Amino acid sequence: MKAETIWAITDGKAGMVNQARGLAHAIAREAGGDVVEKVIVPRAPWAILPAGLWPSGVSGIGPGSDDFSAPWPKIVVSCGRHAIGPAVWIKRQNEGQTAIVHAQHPRTAAARFDVIVAQSHDALDGANVLTVQGSMHDITGASLAAAREKWSDTFAKLPRPLIAVLIGGSNKTYRMTAEVTRRLAADLSRLRTAKGCGLLVTASRRTGAANLAILRKELSLPDIYFWDGSGENPYHAFLAAADAFLVSADSVNMVSEACFTGKPVYVLPLEGGGGSKFERFHNEMRDAGHTRTFVGELEDWHPDRLDQTSYAAREITARLGGGGSTQVK
Repeated sequence: MKAETIWAITDGKAGMVNQARGLAHAIAREAGGDVVEKVIVPRAPWAILPAGLWPSGVSGIGPGSDDFSAPWPKIVVSCGRHAIGPAVWIKRQNEGQTAIVHAQHPRTAAARFDVIVAQSHDALDGANVLTVQGSMHDITGASLAAAREKWSDTFAKLPRPLIAVLIGGSNKTYRMTAEVTRRLAADLSRLRTAKGCGLLVTASRRTGAANLAILRKELSLPDIYFWDGSGENPYHAFLAAADAFLVSADSVNMVSEACFTGKPVYVLPLEGGGGSKFERFHNEMRDAGHTRTFVGELEDWHPDRLDQTSYAAREITARLGGGGSTQVK
């Protein structure tokens, strides 16, 4: 299969962009072709409706969107519910000659897509479903090498082992309370004292101002690099430089990206999560030996590197190798 042009379509949110971009470029490495990123700003009423309520003939493309006009791509990689409408619409405009690859559970008719890359904890089955562990991402060996070189002087004086602490926050499933945050800060302080390690700490918008203030107060120490959201984001450099990771349970993406490095990944428990798809994800990752639950200590273990994005790209290339495309329903 010669891919020619691949469009990566999202609503512009970082979590969606990273998945679509990463998978699109991985397919391009397998099949050739150029990747073009497209952002949709959905018009009303489609912006608020679930993907399953979008008719197949509606693109939903509103003012502020990127240019969605011919020449049409050979492949569309979509991620997120807002990307589904334009992906299906493009395939119709191109008379079925565009293949649609969707990352994540689409929450709409599976027959609309040529390939759905679904995470195993979503429990989605079907002939066109490719099941993977964790999420797609745009981390590569080359991007980590570049980040390591760029930031090497910044982290040079921090002691080893170097532990990256990737903190998300509250979502619909988990709660990052002040109590949880204080306990995390205390655990990190004890770990630093016991192991003599350096810490690379990053938080997110979901962490919340109050929790961020707690972390800043408790972790303002010489052996800790704390990124507070200002200046250039060192996230890739954290992945490259760290010897191990502590990742909050609310982020499938950050856990998946950390597991790509082949270094130990510990999941930081938050309040909630029982019976959720997050719990299924963490159980699967732990049972497969990719992660462990953080209980205050670092252990000596060497997990296998998890590169599901490259695996998915190889499988997609093979499935689309005949040049055929499913009929849009």
